[in-house]
Amino acid sequence: MKTDFRELKSELRQRIVGGTWKLGALLPNEVDLAAEFNCARATVNRAMRELAEEGLLERKRKAGTRVRQVPRRHVRMPVPLIRNEIEGAGSRYRYALLEDTIAPAPDWLRARLSLHDEAEVRHVRAMHYADGVPYQYEDRWFNLLGLPTARTPSFAESGAAEWFVSEVPFSDVEMSLSAQIADADMSGLLGTEVGAALFRIERAVWAGEVPVNFTRLLYRQGYNLSMRY
Repeated sequence: MKTDFRELKSELRQRIVGGTWKLGALLPNEVDLAAEFNCARATVNRAMRELAEEGLLERKRKAGTRVRQVPRRHVRMPVPLIRNEIEGAGSRYRYALLEDTIAPAPDWLRARLSLHDEAEVRHVRAMHYADGVPYQYEDRWFNLLGLPTARTPSFAESGAAEWFVSEVPFSDVEMSLSAQIADADMSGLLGTEVGAALFRIERAVWAGEVPVNFTRLLYRQGYNLSMRY
């Protein structure tokens, strides 16, 4: 009975994790593994390729496939919806739109995303509340040259992120985490003292090679971000 792809991948993974193949070890070639597991060479190739994409193997043309000396890990961070986060914690969610304008892209954003000089953006600012308490401040910019469909949807009743996640097939996300001191405007919106430390997330998003969105999110002190990797 031939070994199918999932069984083969599981067995190869077990040999790596279990130490049968040590870190840096050269794996048998595809022909030999296909004979051992009674499967097609293409099946072996697919299993090895996916394990390489997961960071367990390193493949080099003419040099063969080796177990990575330091397995590469991929951080799994789907773009979250704040409504789901708040309601998932058992709190009542409320959304408030603060600003929704279309204008030429500011210089700092053109530099940040390498936008064309004539780039136009839709700028959306909003607040999100949990049980009536300020939870997240959202400052979002859509590149209308790269994402013309962002020009028309209404964000009066629901957040721009909900539309973006459901409608835009984005491919790459770059995220940075930092702290920010609350000025008078942010202290008023988030209900903190002036000078209080805020947690800041900045997220740039691309669809292929095209930058489509930049978002800055601010949270009150005490917010906790979890991730899996």
